[in-house]
Amino acid sequence: MMRRAMLSVSNKTGLVEFARGLVELGFELVSTGGTFKTLTGAGLPVSYVTEITGFPEILDGRVKTLHPKVHGGILARGTAEHLQQLEENGIGLIELVAVNLYPFKETIAKPGVEFQEAIENIDIGGPSMVRAAAKNQERVSIVVNPERYGEVLQAMRDQGEVPYDLRKRLAAEAFAHTAEYDRYIADYLAQELAKESVGSTTSTDQSVFPDSITLSGQKIQDLRYGENPDQRAAFYRGIGSEGTLAHGKQLQGKELSYNNWMDMDAAWGIVEDFSEPACAIIKHTNPCGTALGETALVAYERALAADPVSAFGGIIAFNREIEAPCAEALKGHFYEVIVAPKFSEEAQVILKEKKNLRLVQVTPGAQQGTTPWKVRSIQGGYLIQEEDKGTVPVTDWEIVSDLKPTTQDILELDFAWRVVKHVKSNAIVLAKMSQTLGVGAGQMNRVGSVKIALEQAGEKAQGAYLASDAFFPFPDSLEEAAKAGIRAVVQPGGSVKDAEVIEAANRLGLILMFTHRRHFKH
Repeated sequence: MMRRAMLSVSNKTGLVEFARGLVELGFELVSTGGTFKTLTGAGLPVSYVTEITGFPEILDGRVKTLHPKVHGGILARGTAEHLQQLEENGIGLIELVAVNLYPFKETIAKPGVEFQEAIENIDIGGPSMVRAAAKNQERVSIVVNPERYGEVLQAMRDQGEVPYDLRKRLAAEAFAHTAEYDRYIADYLAQELAKESVGSTTSTDQSVFPDSITLSGQKIQDLRYGENPDQRAAFYRGIGSEGTLAHGKQLQGKELSYNNWMDMDAAWGIVEDFSEPACAIIKHTNPCGTALGETALVAYERALAADPVSAFGGIIAFNREIEAPCAEALKGHFYEVIVAPKFSEEAQVILKEKKNLRLVQVTPGAQQGTTPWKVRSIQGGYLIQEEDKGTVPVTDWEIVSDLKPTTQDILELDFAWRVVKHVKSNAIVLAKMSQTLGVGAGQMNRVGSVKIALEQAGEKAQGAYLASDAFFPFPDSLEEAAKAGIRAVVQPGGSVKDAEVIEAANRLGLILMFTHRRHFKH
C-alpha cells in the first residue's frame, strides 16, 4: 500500500521541496485549496481531498477535511482491529500530516480589519487534523513548522520512517501551535468585547474582562538586563500592535534595556497626547521637562530649560520629525534614547557621532488591534484595567472660584493638566507658556508634591499654573501655592472638603477649576 501524506498549509515556505521529497520517498500526496494549486503548479502528483472522501467541499469551503476518510486515516492505530475497520469502510492510512493554519494572527494585525474578516480566518479543519495527528503520534508524524521539513525528510531517508522520539517532539510542537492559535482568537474576541465598553461611564458591567486570560506576544529580543543588572529580562511584542511603540525601529545605538523601554513608554505616551509639536524628557518614568513649541527644536529647548540638571541621561520623545538643527542641539547633551516618528537623513548623520545613543523611530498608526487594557503583574497574579485614555475637554470643566479664568488661563491649565496625567501620583505639575516649571511626583502626601514642584520652579512659580492629578483633601496645598504666587489651579474635585478648598481659593485670590476626572498613575 502506498504511503499517504496530507498537506494543507497557509505558509507555503519550503512546501514544494518538502512535497517533492515525500514523492521521492514513495508517498501519495493529498491536499486542499491553495496548497493543491501550488503543488500541481510545480508539476507534482497530488490528489484533491474530495477524491479521497468522495464528498464535495460545501459551505464555501468551510467543510472539506472534516470527514471520516480523513480523520479515520489519521487517528487509526496500527492494531488489527483498527486496520480491519479501515478496510471495511474503504479508508486508507495517513502516515504524515503537514498543516499550518489560516493566518488569523496576520489578519487581525492588519489596520482596519473588519470583525467578520477576522472570524472567517478562524481555521476549523486545520486544527482538527493537527490535534488528531499529534494525538496519534505513536504512528503519525505531524509537521506544523516549515523549518522541520528538512529534518523530517532526512530522518525518513536515513531510517525509513520518522523515529518515535522525533514524532513526540513534533506532536508537542503541534499542540503548542494550536494552543497559541486558540489563544490569539480568545484574546481577540475578549478585546473586541472590551472595545465595545470603552468610554462607557455608566456601565458597571465587569463582564468585559474574561473569566480567564492569557498573554499573547512574540519575543523580539532578550534585553541587556532588567531593572537591575542581576535581573534578566526580555521584550515581547503584542499581536495587532502596529503603529505603537512596540513596533518602533531602532536606528542606532546600544541594545535597549528594560528601563529604557519603561521610560520610552512614558515619554511617548506624553507626546502622543498633544497635537502641537511637543517634547518630553523622562527620568524614571516621570517627566522632568515637557514643553510645546513651534518646531521640534523649540519644544526641545523649552523642555530642557525646565530642568536641565535632571535631563542628564534622560529619555526624550518628540511627536515631530527630528531635523538637522534639532539633532545638533541634542548632540551636545548626554541622553540614553531619543524617540520620534522620523529622523531626517541629515539628523541621523549628526547623531551617529554619538555611537551609544539609541534612536528609535515610531510610525504612529491606527492601532486597530491593540487592547484597551493595561496589564500589570503582582506576585502570583495579574491586575487588568482599561487604559486611561484621553481626558476631560476644557469645555466640561467647572469654574468653582469667584475669580474667573481668561481664555489664556484655560489654555495654560489645559497644558498642565495633560502633563500631570502622566506623572506618578501624588502628582503636581507647575507650568507656564506651555512649559513645565516644576514637577512633584510620587510623594506620600499631596502637599509634599506641591512643595517639591514649587521648590523646583523657584521664582518662576510667580504667575504660573498648577495641576493636581487628584483632589486636594485639605486647603494646605493651595496655601503653599498662593504663597509662591501661583495664579490658577486645576484639580478633579470630589473631596468631602471641597467647600473648604474652594473657600481657601477665594480667600487666597486663586482661580480654581474642577475637571471631575481623576488621573492617578501608580
